[in-house]
Amino acid sequence: MKLFYASGSPYARIVRVVVRELGLEPRVEEVEVTLRDPNSSLLPYNPGGKVPTLQLDDGTILNESLLVLAFLDTRHGGRKLLPMDGSDGWRTLSELGRAYAFLDAVTVWNRELRFGQSASGVIALEKQRADRAADALEAAVAGGAYSGSIDSGQIVLAAALENFARRHKVWDWRVGRPRLSRFLDNIAARPSFTATVQPEINL
Repeated sequence: MKLFYASGSPYARIVRVVVRELGLEPRVEEVEVTLRDPNSSLLPYNPGGKVPTLQLDDGTILNESLLVLAFLDTRHGGRKLLPMDGSDGWRTLSELGRAYAFLDAVTVWNRELRFGQSASGVIALEKQRADRAADALEAAVAGGAYSGSIDSGQIVLAAALENFARRHKVWDWRVGRPRLSRFLDNIAARPSFTATVQPEINL
């Protein structure tokens, strides 16, 4: 298999972490590509130019981090990162959805700052949404969510939080959220995360 990724993408990082947590490194070749580039080597595989993109051994192409994550979770014989049979009372699926929604919301804010008009009303709305989501996640972690053995919900939440810390510095999400901070500090020390650290930007 061949995984196309960009080092700055939190969505590609999620999949790269999953590859390592599942021990699939010998079976997945990672290829770094450029984005927003008409000459990107990714385009023959994914004309939309999005990462992550996974090419299977038979040439089949999978897009979107959640779909790639779910597929990779079928490629091993160990404990599932995303149990799709509801055997955990659908807890992981619920936590995964909340973490992805959080990542998507702040990504909209980040893109508005980088590529949009940076309208003050839009920026204020996105910050309010991010604070509301982060406060809810702080309460969820305090109540026992995102705990136990590593799973897909924890991976996505940690990738989101570290992405904001390194690439969305206008928002200090740690202030007033000690439980989320401890959650990230603990999981960021895992080899799968230290091996896939994103480059920082000043935004």
